[in-house]
Amino acid sequence: MTREEARRLLHAYVDGELDPSKTLELEAHLVENPSTRAECDGLRGMSAAIRAKAEYYTAPIGLAERLADSVPPAPGDSPRRFALPRWLIPAAALAGVAALAWVAATLAMRPGENEQIATEVLSAHVRATLAGRSFDVASSDQHTVKPWLSARLPFSAPVNDLSAQAFELTGARLDFVDGRRVAVLAYKRRQHLIDVFVWPGEGKPELRLARDGFNLEHFAKNGMNFWLVSDLNRNELGDLARLLAERSAL
Repeated sequence: MTREEARRLLHAYVDGELDPSKTLELEAHLVENPSTRAECDGLRGMSAAIRAKAEYYTAPIGLAERLADSVPPAPGDSPRRFALPRWLIPAAALAGVAALAWVAATLAMRPGENEQIATEVLSAHVRATLAGRSFDVASSDQHTVKPWLSARLPFSAPVNDLSAQAFELTGARLDFVDGRRVAVLAYKRRQHLIDVFVWPGEGKPELRLARDGFNLEHFAKNGMNFWLVSDLNRNELGDLARLLAERSAL
């Protein structure tokens, strides 16, 4: 994929509108091209800021007249006055709010980071499930999975066998989240698939979210960030998060 093609696809990628094949192709390009990856991060930041900061207001009375008065007449013309259609007034106000949010996004450093990452890990989980690619290495043996990941990543991801607690390790894969390659451990609980995304990073507050029928858990231990996502019920997903946190603290 060329850089020009990748840049054309970035907006659709950030909005989650690419098909799985193009998504994987673009993500491979992002791994190898820091400039395109930086552009992608900027789009994600702007999108997150607009969602987080934009508010909706009723357009004030007289907005149409003030907009008309702000447009200077051409030389020789008499002053122009016009009224916006009533249906357009809320749209004009919304456009102004969106513009302000865009400015805020360009000035803020990584706004709504947790919101952004949650969106990314959920999208990655859904893509992998739909593509039938829950793992690149299939194994329930942690001594097979851990070396496989370590050979492909610049960090050592903790891998735990939790089959005794009814969380079966089925394998692992690599994915792309927050502008970096990450480890993804694939677990199974009954018929529910669980992705555990792991990468190095400073500890952030624990988080529990529910989105579109999926549950997400986040915690950090010993310099590693963990994000869990699954359609498993919240209580059982929380049990897995606690088990992983306990093992990571050892």
